[in-house]
Formats: sequence, C-alpha cells, structure tokens
Amino acid sequence: MTPASELALQGLRDLSTIKWYVIPLLAVVFYIYTSEMKKARESGDWNAVFAGFTVFGVDFLYETMNGWVFHFTRHSALWTTPGETALRTTVGWNIEIMFMFAIVGFVYYHTVSTNRYATILGIPNRLFWAAVYAAFCVFVECLLNIGGHLVWEYPFWKLSPLGVLPIYFAAYFPLFLSAMWVIGMEEDGKKARTIALIYAVAILLNAVALGLLGWKY
Repeated sequence: MTPASELALQGLRDLSTIKWYVIPLLAVVFYIYTSEMKKARESGDWNAVFAGFTVFGVDFLYETMNGWVFHFTRHSALWTTPGETALRTTVGWNIEIMFMFAIVGFVYYHTVSTNRYATILGIPNRLFWAAVYAAFCVFVECLLNIGGHLVWEYPFWKLSPLGVLPIYFAAYFPLFLSAMWVIGMEEDGKKARTIALIYAVAILLNAVALGLLGWKY
C-alpha cells in the first residue's frame, strides 16, 4: 500500500474532521439547486437541473470505481486525496470535491448554447465546451498533483504529456459528455430515468462493497 493510500485511509468518513466552512458551502449548493428548480418550474426547462445531477452522479460512479481499484490492488487507487480535508468520503474523494462537482454541471449548462445545433470553430457547441471544460479540469488536477493534494501512482496516469491523456479521455471528457448526452435527449422522463440509473448503479456498488462486504476505501 502506498504512503498516500495509508494517509487517505486515516480519518476516512470521520465526522470529527468536519470544519464549519462546510455549512455555508452546503447552503450555497442548496441555493443553486433550489434556484435552478424554481426557474425550471416556471419555464418548463429542466435541463440545467438534469445537467447538475448528471455530472455529480457520474462523478459519484467514478469515485466508486476508483475505490474498487484500490480494494482489488491493495496498492493504490487511480487517484488518491491524502491531504487535509473537512471530510474524506473515499480514498480519492472529499467533501470539497463533492461540492465542486455538485455545481459544475450547472456551469457547463449555462455556458453552452440553447441551440443544440450551434457550432464554435465548426465544432458542435456542446461538444466544444465539453472538451474545453475537461481540459480545464485536467489542468486544475495537475496543479493539485504538483501541490501533493492529489496523488497519481500509476505510470499510465501521471503528470506527463502522455500520462494526462487517460485522465482527459477516461475521466473528464466523458463526464461532460454525459451531461451533453442527457440534456440532448428528447423526453424529460428519459432524462430522469437515465440519471436515476446512474445513481442506482453507484449506490448499489457502494452498498455491496461497504455494507455487505465491509470494504474500506
């Protein structure tokens, strides 16, 4: 087990680590969701809310699978967050990251054009911004890695010209593509069912691993 993994296991889901700044951040997240839901009820357009739930749900699924990688390797997850946090929820996830991904779907939605056929530089608008935001997220991750807050252990997933490509194409680009895919569906019912399925899979995997099998990740 890597030193970063050992550190990440310390204080895992320990509520005594919670800091007071979590409370106002939680209020901000609630405000954003309730505001967007109010707008959706008035306009009938729920795509912003769907985008918000989709991005967080997919990240929830990613972090679950990252925990599974750690369990089966007993060495390291693909990414590990061993640094100080107000609450470490998994070896690669913490409350600060969760708050960020809880609202980044709204950022993406409010950036893209309401016209799904609009283009930028000949690239579909929604695809263009998915690529741009994925690149920005990878850039931020690189800064966190340099600062030692986010640790990458494996040679195919590291800070190098080729090493960041899996991070981009396997993690962040699909994350924003998922939001693009869901809001591009024709029926709200289908969007809601798709999002529910994403959460159901993530919750089931965690229930089996943490609840039934007693894994720690």
